[in-house]
Amino acid sequence: MELAEEADDPEVRREVETELAGVQDILDDLEMESLFFGEYDDRPAIVSVHAGAGGVDAQDWTEMLVRMYLRFLDDRGFDVRMDEVTEGEEAGIKSATFTVFGDHAYGIMEGERGVHRLVRISPFDANSRRHTSFAAVDVVPDVGDEVDIEIKDEDLRIDTYRAQGAGGQHVNKTDSAVRITHLPTGIVVQCQNERSQLQNKARAMAILKARLADEARRERERQLAEIRGEQNEASWGRQIRSYVLQPYQMVKDLRTGVEVGNVQAVLDGDLEAFVQAYLRWRRGRHEVSADD
Repeated sequence: MELAEEADDPEVRREVETELAGVQDILDDLEMESLFFGEYDDRPAIVSVHAGAGGVDAQDWTEMLVRMYLRFLDDRGFDVRMDEVTEGEEAGIKSATFTVFGDHAYGIMEGERGVHRLVRISPFDANSRRHTSFAAVDVVPDVGDEVDIEIKDEDLRIDTYRAQGAGGQHVNKTDSAVRITHLPTGIVVQCQNERSQLQNKARAMAILKARLADEARRERERQLAEIRGEQNEASWGRQIRSYVLQPYQMVKDLRTGVEVGNVQAVLDGDLEAFVQAYLRWRRGRHEVSADD
């Protein structure tokens, strides 16, 4: 570029600018790739969303979150398999579980794990008062057969029930849905959208295995944190993000500090700013931990 400017040659300058733009694109791609350093970042992600405090508002909020994720994932070209949906009594849903397939699926979705808070004028309040409701999002990698997790038959309670929800042709009207409770840990998984009870049971067992593996991994991390004497963010609970519609409009991530004023765009699936910020925040924490 300096030579082109010294020679005052516009043609060479344009050629160099084109090459530099290509180099910048390559560097951007390499930087993004470097953010996916986690052991399971390339694995499929099992995402579960559960209504928390807030009654019918929380169940409506849970449905809004699931819609947000499905739109985000569809725009990014991911494949999604819906494993289970439990509808609310009045509106919304009590819970939903789905599996995400695609490049860096777990790495991209990991940052959504935690409590999501919504503040708005409740559409279910006759007096139009402002309500706060919560939903919990859990994300674990689908480890397949890579991790050896022993699950004893006597530790399981398996119940079958009739599938419900918007499963379309894939919801069997017989008692084919399966709910598995792992008695030692209290972890409950269920699957209803496969075509038979046997398939639902197999998928539920795969989800249970993934959650047990994740729990074991997080327990190891807690033990290491205790040994190092680290202070975590327990004072915040597990709340990671607030979505405020009233009295002002703002979505704020409490870990990265990222704020977005266009709440509707976020709820329509525009999560890119939050995903990118979380990946960089995670990289920073990893580097600090490695230095220690």
